[in-house]
Amino acid sequence: MSYNNILVTKADGIATVTINRPEKLNALNKATIGELNDAFAALDADDSVRVVIVTGSGEKAFVAGADISEFANFSVAEGAELAAQGQELLFDFVENMKTPVIAAVNGFALGGGLELAMSCHFRIASDNAKMGLPEVSLGVIPGYGGTQRLPQLVGKGKAMEMIMTAGMISADEAKACGLVNHVVPQAELLDFCHGIAQKIMKNSPYAIGKAIVAVNANFRDGVNGFKTEIKSFGECFGSDDFKEGTTAFLEKRKASFTGK
Repeated sequence: MSYNNILVTKADGIATVTINRPEKLNALNKATIGELNDAFAALDADDSVRVVIVTGSGEKAFVAGADISEFANFSVAEGAELAAQGQELLFDFVENMKTPVIAAVNGFALGGGLELAMSCHFRIASDNAKMGLPEVSLGVIPGYGGTQRLPQLVGKGKAMEMIMTAGMISADEAKACGLVNHVVPQAELLDFCHGIAQKIMKNSPYAIGKAIVAVNANFRDGVNGFKTEIKSFGECFGSDDFKEGTTAFLEKRKASFTGK
């Protein structure tokens, strides 16, 4: 499948999705969100893809925000619909993929860009990265899950400060508050992400998918995360990966998982 705003490559079980609008600092517009949904859905359904890395083209930006020109004249109803559609098509979708998604934050991750990074299962930043949610400086609030995911990652107080000041934090500050897992030189970012992806790929895809479900359940209103864990744990016992993993352990050999 060909895309106008993103690039997708696959090699050795790892897919890389690159948001490719460098002239707009990779800003998210409706077309790009739609293409990302199509790409992520296809990759999640592809058993040969074990890990997805998402990044931005160029050296300046992961995603510098949403394309403001698209919604500057929206009504109240149109604004609410924009947020609802975006959350469903991309941000919630990525968070709930069974395939692990790593955000390789290679520069500015602002507004919708940071919200995309936060919807990924974890984040690695280049040392030149800057992150923030500047929406209140435009008279609006984060609408793609930022008011929910940022407090989950950095705590309520830090999230309130970041949102209210509309300021940016450095990669090192982001690591210190738990927003990113690692900070590496920009030239080493994708190689570092590939190294983590290769560690993930040694393990059961089926079990990883169930772990994602169980961890995410803790952040769902009205959902008992412990009960979800119990159910997901039990379901693993019916998988081919469980049989292979336990057999390989007892036979003192490396497991060969199929994801089923």
